[in-house]
Amino acid sequence: MNTYRAKDFTAEKAWGAQDIALMNGISTRLHWTDQPYKWHINDGQEVFAVLDGRVEMLYREAGVEHSVVLETGDVFYASVGTEHVAHPMGEARILVVEQAGSV
Repeated sequence: MNTYRAKDFTAEKAWGAQDIALMNGISTRLHWTDQPYKWHINDGQEVFAVLDGRVEMLYREAGVEHSVVLETGDVFYASVGTEHVAHPMGEARILVVEQAGSV
């Protein structure tokens, strides 16, 4: 049994993570960042939940770029093949659930 306090979590570098669970090939990780990630497509689906802060999520559908600002408590779901990139607006703490070893 473990308890994680997202607001207290920091990492030495952007997108540093605390592994929380690995269940049947699906990883759950708590990330801290203050820098954008990179455009990528995961090896499967991804659930991206903002636990603290704000994040602008950019994603492409049918070659068209879209943007949504995620507030604390918001969840973004990237289906298989969704190209996306997260841009934190200051510090952010994010819970990511995805296939283990995904980009």
